[in-house]
Amino acid sequence: MKSRCWWPGDDPVYIEYHDKEWGVPVSDDRIWFEFICLEGQQAGLSWITILRKRDNYRSAFHNFDVNRVAEMTDEQLEMHLGDPGLIRNRLKIYSIRSNALAFQNTQQQFGSFNNYIWNFVIDSPQDGRRDSMSDVPAKTAESEAMSKDLKKRGFKFCGPTICYAFMQAAGMINDHTRHCFRHKEISQLHKTWNPQSKSMTTN
Repeated sequence: MKSRCWWPGDDPVYIEYHDKEWGVPVSDDRIWFEFICLEGQQAGLSWITILRKRDNYRSAFHNFDVNRVAEMTDEQLEMHLGDPGLIRNRLKIYSIRSNALAFQNTQQQFGSFNNYIWNFVIDSPQDGRRDSMSDVPAKTAESEAMSKDLKKRGFKFCGPTICYAFMQAAGMINDHTRHCFRHKEISQLHKTWNPQSKSMTTN
């Protein structure tokens, strides 16, 4: 039986996310936009709540196509407040459009959001080297710096704790505990990370 981090428990949705996605370095702007929006939707809630609604968010928000989301009207957003498949919180629903506009501006300044966001770990995925749950912090100096800068750029629901969860999910840091089978697999991915293209090489 595979040894995993503590947090997926025996939930099959959580286990699949843990085993296949959490901690894998991201380089695609569409995925970055999805992650930053979904992490914001999580504020005050459990991540599994958001995971179970993920497909509903993808359907409601054009599969997180940032340009289409940026053009959504107030009427469309208000309509989504009645959707039980989403978190029906007006500030959270409207934040997705706000984040799209901030995301576009960041892309224009840096060429891509990917170019921008990796600067917070100096273009290189980090290894948290966590031995147990108690070793995993709620926030770090990097997530605090990220939060401060994102807020200046107009992003919503991006406090330091949310930003750290964002960094973990998107593979900026490998926070699988060292007994977890995924820690070694993610560490191997880091060895093929190309800081210039910010993607895994195939050679």
